[in-house]
Amino acid sequence: MTKQEVLDKLRIDEHYYGDFGKQYLSNSDISALLNNPLALGQQSPPSAAFLVGGYFHTAILEPNKLDKFKIVKSSTRNTKAYKDVAGEELCLLQHEVDSIELMRDKIMDNDVCKSLITGNVEYEKPGIVELEGQMWKGKADIVNHDEKLIIDLKTTADLSKFRYSASKYNYDSQAYIYSSLFGYEFMFIAIDKKTHQIGIYDCSPKFYESGQDKVKRAVEAYDLFYKTDSFDPKQYFISKTL
Repeated sequence: MTKQEVLDKLRIDEHYYGDFGKQYLSNSDISALLNNPLALGQQSPPSAAFLVGGYFHTAILEPNKLDKFKIVKSSTRNTKAYKDVAGEELCLLQHEVDSIELMRDKIMDNDVCKSLITGNVEYEKPGIVELEGQMWKGKADIVNHDEKLIIDLKTTADLSKFRYSASKYNYDSQAYIYSSLFGYEFMFIAIDKKTHQIGIYDCSPKFYESGQDKVKRAVEAYDLFYKTDSFDPKQYFISKTL
């Protein structure tokens, strides 16, 4: 299979997140490899925050796919009305959708944001690259060829803490991986879910270096836990001096 054939296949979510895509590491694997390598590949339980983020991305980048989201007209997820419609499925609440649509409008009404998101751009662009001897995949929200930027959209509960979130949620390794995938600098557009204040963040050399270090340590853990025949995870422990 040629690289282009691989990328064409990864463009389809079913393959990107399915068995075909699992032959590649991705930034979503970083947390497990750094904190609990035996949990690699385990799916995180669905969360409202993840669902809101997904709807926000889709509303801006692929509005034609919004009908895949189920929306319930209920004040909370504890009401009988919600449970009757949702069952065991996690669904969006109508007031969450209303808030997301306001955030989308806020982003698109901002001239700088709109110029970064539209124009000579590609959305949901997949890529693969070898880093530290392992193959990695990624799917960029926006690749802006005029500005030579990869742009990622984020929602946040508190924009003033975005710098902290960037380290906690491995945005640094995301920036490093994606800049390696596409050869452009990385930029975040974040919006506060409460205040709708917008933040635009570029990445310093130190931020990329932090991400590169995480990728290196993640691969070391992957090689130890999954590619070393003689390794017994029951004998593994972390040793540090306090």
